[in-house]
Amino acid sequence: MIDIVSTVRGISWPGIPGPFISQLLAMQFQLDRTQWLTAEQIVERQKPQLGRLLAHAYDTVPYYRQRLDEVGLPPAGIQGPDDWRRIPVLSRAEVQAAGERLFSASVPAEHGPVSKLFTSGSTGRPLLALGTGVTQLFWNAFTLRDHLWHRRVSGGRLAAIRSLPAEVARPPEGIRSNDWGPATAGIVDTGSAATLNIHSTVAEQADWLEREDPDYLLTYPSVVLALTKHFAASGRKLPGLREVRTFGELLEPQIRTAVRDSWGLRVVDMYSSQEVGYLALQCPKHEHYHVQSEGVLVEVLDDAGEPCAPGEVGRVVITPLHNYAMPLLRYEIGDYAEVGASCPCGRGLPVLSRILGRQRNMAILPDGSRRWPSIELSGREDLADFPPIEQFQVIQRSLQTAEMLLVTPRPLTPAEEERLRGWVQEALGHPFEISLTYVREIPRSKAGKFEDFRCEVEQVGSTA
Repeated sequence: MIDIVSTVRGISWPGIPGPFISQLLAMQFQLDRTQWLTAEQIVERQKPQLGRLLAHAYDTVPYYRQRLDEVGLPPAGIQGPDDWRRIPVLSRAEVQAAGERLFSASVPAEHGPVSKLFTSGSTGRPLLALGTGVTQLFWNAFTLRDHLWHRRVSGGRLAAIRSLPAEVARPPEGIRSNDWGPATAGIVDTGSAATLNIHSTVAEQADWLEREDPDYLLTYPSVVLALTKHFAASGRKLPGLREVRTFGELLEPQIRTAVRDSWGLRVVDMYSSQEVGYLALQCPKHEHYHVQSEGVLVEVLDDAGEPCAPGEVGRVVITPLHNYAMPLLRYEIGDYAEVGASCPCGRGLPVLSRILGRQRNMAILPDGSRRWPSIELSGREDLADFPPIEQFQVIQRSLQTAEMLLVTPRPLTPAEEERLRGWVQEALGHPFEISLTYVREIPRSKAGKFEDFRCEVEQVGSTA
């Protein structure tokens, strides 16, 4: 519920907000209306903003002037979607190589201070991104929209388990704050928030959650899955928990099922990028995602560079609409997604049925084709008599080999290993030579993320 904290002495109701909250409320006033525009109306609203962004990039970023001139496409020459798709797609490697050549030489003063952000990525090659006060305003506006969409209750306690510097929010206590952050402070009467570093054990996380007794849990999908298993095995409960929120990793359907079965709750997922911000939020009525079109143009393209139709899977290409410090025009973020049909909820915001993950999460078969492996050990009757596999990760090392890292209470017998290899081969869609490696733990990335499958093979041949 909106409950403005007044910044004027002697006035408590109705509250008179300060400048930042006034901007955030003005944004929310508009977002509450633009979500109900038709898909065609949203496209028409995006066009002039894209034109202004493109002109700014051409005038103030030499990299883009050269890039557009090379294809004979000055900003004035872009009249519609077909012209827009003539702009070359920008890869992550190109962004990394370009570095400061992608920075604008003249950021409008009204956009506020420019900030820097380094993203680690999974390859170990950092990417430097810039943002402004305007891009931060949109981040907060979409955060508030998500809270309002999902009707999170006043006074609710939030617990977050996330990636932080190694010395911050360590167990057993973590850190606490009086509110949920700038997107809600002074606007929604939230309760307190507590945060624990992701680089803690599942047992430490479970003990911490029991002490905090939160209404809402925010963390990575892989953490949620590990916690549901831990609580189920111990018989312990989180009686106050109302909702699980996830971000940062691929949310597999079995994780939604595990949360429903173990805790009787739903999972609300969000799709975002460190260098861009929010891309899509889960619909309040359904499990698919609405693109946040007021802040970003999202294209889902097939191998020929054409837009995918509903039901088709393609590469995610994005253009943030308001970043004048570091414009990213048609940036291929590295993810794949499935386009959805119009949503029955009535919102005109485009729908993504599924977020399928990064290209590195696809197995490459010897003929060069790719496929999404379905890797899930729980619930398989043919593995029911196995010792518990606490954690695993499959890494494709070559076109014929893969390695499976395993955390188990004891090594598997030769017969068990052979059955497990057969299951992995089935999941990958090819009789790869599978080696098993027993480890004490499988570390997360520097950003705190975990992937149960990763391909380390360079693309070859067809990508059919």
